[in-house]
Amino acid sequence: MITRSDERGSVTAEFAVVVPAVVLVMLLCAATLTGAARQVRLEQAVAQAARLAARGEDGARVRAAAAALGGTVSVRDDGDLVCATATAPPAVALPLPPLRASSCALSGGR
Repeated sequence: MITRSDERGSVTAEFAVVVPAVVLVMLLCAATLTGAARQVRLEQAVAQAARLAARGEDGARVRAAAAALGGTVSVRDDGDLVCATATAPPAVALPLPPLRASSCALSGGR
């Protein structure tokens, strides 16, 4: 027959196992949200870079649009469109591929 004294410490052991798992899940959720937010900022930055390039702005100003995220921007002409593509490292310290975004804007008569 199991008595109450035989179960002493079982709650502490279960708590010690569950807490690290809960913390890990919370950290992964936070990292996912951080990565998604960084992707959105990169997409906005590359859209701004495409608009600046389409207006004929200086190349340094176009590159500065995505430089705040630590990324690189490449610009190419595609007929009447000017397209910008940017890559940036992920915001979290996990082995993830770099973030990529691309956007095009109608050329302003270059």
